[in-house]
Amino acid sequence: QVQLVESGGGLVQAGGSLRLSCAASGRSFSKSPMGWFRQAPGKEREFVATISGSGGIRYYADSVKGRFTISRDNAKNTMYLQMNSLKPEDTAVYYCAADKDERFSDTLRYAYEYDYWGQGTQVTVSS
Repeated sequence: QVQLVESGGGLVQAGGSLRLSCAASGRSFSKSPMGWFRQAPGKEREFVATISGSGGIRYYADSVKGRFTISRDNAKNTMYLQMNSLKPEDTAVYYCAADKDERFSDTLRYAYEYDYWGQGTQVTVSS
């Protein structure tokens, strides 16, 4: 059974940093795109970042570009999101997601492209 488990969330002051991890089990995703999404209270789930299987291609939402960095360690079947210069508007539940296919495209900005999801980890940024 495939599982994605996020960790690393928490409470941080504005301007601080957090590093989220997403550990996958049940199958290898070394050739598959993976991504991060977030959902704030009362809002729809939104795209944060996505990374190709090799890690060579990365897309970011404009709202996090220059502050967040997505990466992966295929040997560990794990993806990361380094979040710097955090803002109160970054407060949300952060979800990791994985695609069962290997194709990487711009449509990976959309949640429907992903086949597997984690349970989410809360990130709260205080002002």
